[in-house]
Amino acid sequence: MILISLILIPLIGGLLSWLFSRWSDKWPRWFSLIAVGIDLVLAFSLWISNQGNLYFIGKESWIAEVKMDWIPGLGIGFHLAMDGLSLLMVMLTAFLGIMSIAASWTEIRERVGFFHFNLMWSLAGIMGVFLSLDLFLFYFFWELMLVPMYFLIALWGHERRIYAAVKFFIFTQLSGLLMLAAILGLYFAHGQSTGTYTFDYGQLLGTTMGPTKAMFLMLGFVIAFLVKLPAVPFHTWLPDAHTEAPTAGSVILAGLLLKTGAYGLLRFAVPLFPQAAAGFSNIAMVLGVIGILYGAILAFAQRDFKRLVAYTSVSHMGFVLLGVFAGNELALQGAVIQIICHGVSTGALFIIAGALQERIHTRDLGKMGGLWTVAPRLGGAGLFFALASLGLPGLGNFVGEFLVLAGTYAVNVVLAAVATAGLVAATLYSLWMVQGAFFGLRREGPKIPDLGAREMSVMLLMMVVIIWIGLYPRPIIKAATRTVDALKQPVAPLQSDHKATQPANPDVNYDSQ
Repeated sequence: MILISLILIPLIGGLLSWLFSRWSDKWPRWFSLIAVGIDLVLAFSLWISNQGNLYFIGKESWIAEVKMDWIPGLGIGFHLAMDGLSLLMVMLTAFLGIMSIAASWTEIRERVGFFHFNLMWSLAGIMGVFLSLDLFLFYFFWELMLVPMYFLIALWGHERRIYAAVKFFIFTQLSGLLMLAAILGLYFAHGQSTGTYTFDYGQLLGTTMGPTKAMFLMLGFVIAFLVKLPAVPFHTWLPDAHTEAPTAGSVILAGLLLKTGAYGLLRFAVPLFPQAAAGFSNIAMVLGVIGILYGAILAFAQRDFKRLVAYTSVSHMGFVLLGVFAGNELALQGAVIQIICHGVSTGALFIIAGALQERIHTRDLGKMGGLWTVAPRLGGAGLFFALASLGLPGLGNFVGEFLVLAGTYAVNVVLAAVATAGLVAATLYSLWMVQGAFFGLRREGPKIPDLGAREMSVMLLMMVVIIWIGLYPRPIIKAATRTVDALKQPVAPLQSDHKATQPANPDVNYDSQ
């Protein structure tokens, strides 16, 4: 029942938050914090109790599993399962959920109960996405997480919140319908070839179909996941949604909703359509490199603090797309680490942006400057996470990006070299962001409070995670290795002539590293 509990607890926490808000605004905050805290404890207990066999968990065995009939006449089941990859995603969800609640403790002052209801139900939907192994159930949770996020942006966002919320919903809903069509196409293709109509992930693996049909069905999944990732040219909803969302909404968007797209590629798109994914890999890798450079260039051109951080997400998630479709061990492990570290570091930058807006009532970098002199703790936190964003060695983001580039180099030297320019661009926009906000001349204005104990606790916890992964990434690698090995593309992407004699999927002995 532990997997059901991971989803049910946030749902109940959200309902209690809404019901008890009539008596005090403190109850919703505490109910939400306790609910997500229980989820984090449950996930961490699974991590500890399975340390001995995480390395051996593959696609045919699970840390925990629940499988029950739901609508057997249509082949729909209630199937939840957790392996090393989904365990990492669940822990990330619970951790960032706690951080977002704590960071918005004083920001939300209207309809506090309904705010936390929507936040909790978004987290429950995200948990369901990471745990579902029935494609119908997966689509149910995929849609569940979108509606409360729409309300978070539309009701508690900033100036253009309605425009941003509607744009977010249209992009994600249309791409979700495309994925639903692909799910139904796979359902009928499997039924026609085997006589068994089912949405179960394990049975749909290896479904026999023609290459053209496989390519079209794969594209239905891939486009939905690329919109959520987001990849260029499907990224235009992201800057508006991030800019207008409240702090907690921005943290959930950047840290978790984007990761559902990356997870979908790893869990569904590549394993269900391995040959089609291999044939599409060169296009996907080019899109990843374009996203790395395009996002970095546009980030450097922004004056709005939150919009700048939003475009950095386009750039950083380009590394994830590149790693997934490079398809070898190094690149895939790098993609997993980048997913986690980007969620923590970018989530922290959005918390800092929210703290700045709450204090000085602007996100315009042109109206900031010299804030380090009046808020040194805020400036120090901003500098740390800017350094993490640019990939400073010793911090987690560097490990993820380095592994992706190393894996890509074994597949395509040219794309790896071009993607490396994204690290240079990240240095420019990260340091420019810190310079514009915290250094230079202090603009006239009242003295602002520095980060308090609650906010510093949030920042310190996120710093610890980034430093830990940067210095000792082996537990993350160990948790994801066998899962990633089971998800690797059996057919390598086309290689450049320079590396044509080298294997596309080199075996890496991580125990020796």
